[in-house]
Amino acid sequence: MLDDVQKDLLSSIAKAHEALKRDLVRLRAGRANASMLDGIRIDYYGSMTPLSQMANVAVPEPRMLTVKPWDKSMIKAVEKALRESELGLNPQTDVDIIRIPLPPLTEERRRDFVKIARKYGEECKVAIRKARHEALDMLSEMDSSGAAPTDDVDRAKRKTEDTVTDAVKAVDGFIGQKEKDIMEV
Repeated sequence: MLDDVQKDLLSSIAKAHEALKRDLVRLRAGRANASMLDGIRIDYYGSMTPLSQMANVAVPEPRMLTVKPWDKSMIKAVEKALRESELGLNPQTDVDIIRIPLPPLTEERRRDFVKIARKYGEECKVAIRKARHEALDMLSEMDSSGAAPTDDVDRAKRKTEDTVTDAVKAVDGFIGQKEKDIMEV
C-alpha cells in the first residue's frame, strides 16, 4: 500500500511536469514555432475548438506563421481569436490565409514572457504540493488505522518529502532554462 502512494505521487508529479513543458513550449523564445498557437481556441459552430483541429498552421519563415483555416468562413473568427490571445500577435488576412509576422522581441516583451513562465512554474509547484498533501494524508490515514507500521509510514513520509523537493528543483530548472532562452538575444 505504501508503494501505491509513492506511485500515485510520482504519477501526479509527472503529469504536472508534462503540463508545464507544454505551457513553456507555447512561449516564444526567438524563432517562430507552430505550437505557440496550441492554446488558442475558436468558437467553431458552437464548440470551442483548438486552432490545430480546424486549420493548417505552418512556419514558412523563422519570424512568420501562417494559418489556413479549412473552412473559409471561419477566417474572421480565427483572426479575432489570434488578435485577442495573450501572445500579442497582429494577424494579417490575405484572402484565404492568415499571416502572422512575429516582430523581434523587445526587452519589455521578453520580461513579460519571463513573468508568464514563472507563473506557469508556480502553477506546477502548486500541483506538486497538492499531490504531496494528498500522499501525506493517505500515509497518515494508514498510520492511524494501523494498516502499516509507524516506522514504515515515517520512512514513506520522508521519501515523499524528498521526492517533492526533487520535483520542485526540476521545475526550477525548467523555468531557469526557459528564462535563459527567452532573454537570449
